[in-house]
Amino acid sequence: SNVPLEELRARLAGFALERDWDQYHTPRNLLLALVGEAGELCELFQWRPEAEAGPGLPGFSEKERMAVEEELADVLLYLVRLSDMCGVDLGQAALSKMRKNAAKYPAEKCLGSSAKYTAY
Repeated sequence: SNVPLEELRARLAGFALERDWDQYHTPRNLLLALVGEAGELCELFQWRPEAEAGPGLPGFSEKERMAVEEELADVLLYLVRLSDMCGVDLGQAALSKMRKNAAKYPAEKCLGSSAKYTAY
């Protein structure tokens, strides 16, 4: 499916409003929750050989894949809610950052290299 960020933002705002959670959804609290969820996602990958945790997660069971899916969703939802409470249009911010990265890392200069832009 192709769910717009705006739909997620609006649904999260409504979810919080129905529960009177805006009082807790300060940028600081949301950021700390986001970091916690990112940590939970990291735990699922910790100590795994690269062959198991590579693209497509070939070494993950169905249960482990579901856990990754849920933690990724948690990270995304907290990020969307944090951006909303900070007054940031996350989609526009992401596009702007991608344009800046394209200028800093022109394909003809960095093709196949992991070097930082200051190296060329």
